[in-house]
Amino acid sequence: MSLFNHKFKVLFVLVVLLLGAGTTVYHYVESFNWIDSFYFSSMTLTTVGYGDLFPVTTFGKIFTVFYVFIGLGIILAFVNLLAKQRIHHASENVEELKVKLKKEKEKVKIIKTKKK
Repeated sequence: MSLFNHKFKVLFVLVVLLLGAGTTVYHYVESFNWIDSFYFSSMTLTTVGYGDLFPVTTFGKIFTVFYVFIGLGIILAFVNLLAKQRIHHASENVEELKVKLKKEKEKVKIIKTKKK
């Protein structure tokens, strides 16, 4: 297993657990329904925060502070890993295209020299 796959799996599981934990806490502590709890957890961790839902209990507010501090780091690490992998694949594609272009240029050179 490549290092990327291992890191991806670990971070993906952490993101799912984080969203699940937040959803559960907000459902029981703030009495949000399950969809609203998941929605609020997602909006909070992505720092979108529309303001349509917010914690009103003291525990909910304190939990949210720590949820953001911990969760944001995990979400950013996950997004960073995905971005690095995408950039790596893009650079591999660029290198492949450069090799193909070089071969095509050589073919054109050969054709030009044959015509002379």
